[in-house]
Formats: sequence, C-alpha cells, structure tokens
Amino acid sequence: MSQNKASISVMASQEPVSRPPNYPPQNLDARYEYYRELFRDRARPFAFIDLDLFDDNIVRIASQAGDKHIRLASKSLRSRALLQRVLAANACFQGIMCFTAREALYLAEQGFTDLLLGYPTWQEHDIAAIAQASLQDKRIVLMVDSLEQIKHTERIAQQHQAHLPLCLDIDMSLPLPGLHFGVRRSPLRTVEDVRPLVDYIKKSDHLTLDGIMGYEAQIAGLGDAFAGQGPKNVIVRLLKRRSLSDITQRRAAIVKFIREEAQLPIRIVNGGGTGSLHTTKQEAAVTEVTVGSGFYSPTLFDNFHAFRYQPAAGYAIEIVRQPRSHIYTCQGGGYTASGAVGADKQAQPYLPQGTKLDALEGAGEVQTPIHYQGKLDLHLGDPIFMRHAKAGELCERFTHLLLVQAGAIVDEVPTYRGDGQCFL
Repeated sequence: MSQNKASISVMASQEPVSRPPNYPPQNLDARYEYYRELFRDRARPFAFIDLDLFDDNIVRIASQAGDKHIRLASKSLRSRALLQRVLAANACFQGIMCFTAREALYLAEQGFTDLLLGYPTWQEHDIAAIAQASLQDKRIVLMVDSLEQIKHTERIAQQHQAHLPLCLDIDMSLPLPGLHFGVRRSPLRTVEDVRPLVDYIKKSDHLTLDGIMGYEAQIAGLGDAFAGQGPKNVIVRLLKRRSLSDITQRRAAIVKFIREEAQLPIRIVNGGGTGSLHTTKQEAAVTEVTVGSGFYSPTLFDNFHAFRYQPAAGYAIEIVRQPRSHIYTCQGGGYTASGAVGADKQAQPYLPQGTKLDALEGAGEVQTPIHYQGKLDLHLGDPIFMRHAKAGELCERFTHLLLVQAGAIVDEVPTYRGDGQCFL
C-alpha cells in the first residue's frame, strides 16, 4: 500500500478548514447529543476519530510549517490509514519518525518511505533485518548517540554487506543549577561531543551520516497554560525562552561543523514537536519538524498558550449503573498515559460538558464513576466520551478506529493492534 494514497480524500488548503457548523456542533452539549446519536448502535467501548476535526488539525499544522517539511511521529498516530491520510494532505508532510526498528520494517513492507528511527536500536537481529531491507532498496535511518552504538551497527552492516544511514541524536535539554530542564536522552551536546562520531562515520565503508535530530522536549511537550497554575506557567515560559536561545545556537554550530568542516552534506536536520512547531520552524539550520500529537490533540495539549488544536480523538465508555443521583458509573475507561505518574496522565471525561472523575477512584480498570450535574438527561446504556492524555497510546487499547465525518460513520480502520502488531 503506497503512502501516497489516502483511504479517504483530504483537503489540501493552507487555511483552517471551513466546515459546516454542525459537524461537529460547537456547543458541547449539542456535540454530546450528536455523538450519542451517531454511535447509538455501536458496542462500547470504542475509539473514534472525528475527521472534521482531524482534517482541521492537518490544515492548521500545514499552515504553520513555513518552509520546513513536517515529519510524522508514528507513535502519536499508530494507524496506517491515518498516516496515509496526513501524508496525502499536503506536500509539506514528508517522512515518518518511527519508534522501533520492527515498526519501521513493518511500515517499509507496507510501502511507506523516508523512515527515520527516533530512538537507538541495539538488538542485533533488528539491525540485521534493517540491513537486509536496505539491500532491497528499503531505506531506514538508524538513530545513534555513541561510538559504541556506531561500531556495533557497522559490524552488523559489514556482515550483511550493507550500507546503513545514521542520524545523530543531539541532547537539547537545558541543565541549570538544581534543575535539568528537559528529558534525558543523548550524551551529545556540543561540536566536541559530536566530532569523534562524525570522524568515525566518515571513514566507514558501511555507514553514512544522513542527519541529526534534536528534540526540545521541554518546549514541545511541556504545557505552560495550566488552569490555576499561574506562577508555574510564568516560570515555565521564562525557562522555555532561555532554552530556545541555547538550542538555536548549539544546533546551528553542530550543523555548521558537519557541513563545512567535516564536509558531509547531511539531508536531515530534524527538530521539535507539536508544542514547538512555531519556534523550531524559525531556525535556519532546521530542515524538518516532527509533529504527531497535534493531529489527535489529546488532553496534555490543551495546556499550551501558543496554539490550540481540535480534540479529534476520543473513546466511549458506557454507563452501567447509577449509585447516586449525580454519579454515573461506567464500565472500564482507565487508560492511563505513560510518563511520571500524575493526575495529568489520566484520561479525562470530555462529553457531556461538566463531567468529571471521582477524586478517590479516578478512571478505573473495570469501572469509572463519573460525576455530572448538568442539564442533559443521562441513562443506563448511554455513553460517556473520554479523551486520552497522550495521542497514539490510545490505539494500544483498541483494534479499530471509527472514522466520523459530516454526521456519519464513514469508515472503520485498524490501529497497529488491529493489524496484529505490537511494537512496544
């Protein structure tokens, strides 16, 4: 299946989608009624993508790209059909950042191209499989951040008489006294850190340096507009501004060294994420920005002051009992996101408006009490619509996604799980 063929056509305009106001309704009570009727005959739980909102996000992201390409973060989509849909929407969308070697190999088999691994791979059989795929004209770029990884990869490439492209992962965090602002990824921070790796790759007969990546997680993935957290929001924004200057200078210096001193014409200078698209695109050295979560727009991305995307992904759980007049207990629903444990990683009730989790139980493995004192009448068997804290992780809970557009269910497409795949 070619990545250039979307299962459903997509608007390619650079402006936000102009859609009829009823798809979906802007009023959230009306939106609940819209979804409740639309999904009346569907067994719960189920996950869905509202294509009217998803396409709006596609166009908004494309309009923010400037002169950069947008590489799709597959971990945030986890569905071949939706990866295809985005890639077909606009020429700015080029390539995929994969999260495991086996996933990259699977996507290559499905006809996807320009595959970049976002994380290092060590297992010999995975690198060997990529080496074999390269001999069949399937190009997968491996991520590395140490000489040990490079030498390990070179040995396997040599065994298979293959030539493998590599990408250096550059740490973009900002170390401060008493605070590490960012995530702990690569040990490479400066030109001097990178120099011995570049020199080794340059001399190798089986490796090529294809690019560098620097993920500024402290900007792209850290909210700075949480309700009721004004002082913290101000501090985070100040730290982001300070970090931006450091990121821009270090990334530009490393690119200059590789291209001018080492004289390697790297193809990829990758940066950013959904939360930093508006800043990363301004860097002259950057050729592409990785975006993933913005297409589904989970709850963690409700808390950024610089942008707002549409809540395109959701799932439904069913009311099965009512222990109090204002408490509706649903079956299942506890799909907690990864990362440091906190309330922000819980899935949250989305519709009807005004629903909230029970503070003592939260979203549970087999039951989720929902508090609601709004004006809508809820009954046993009715759905409560939830949103996940992160994007693609929702797809690990469901084999299929119902696609909704213009008041109808227009398709049902498999997630990776529905394809029989489990990569992490």
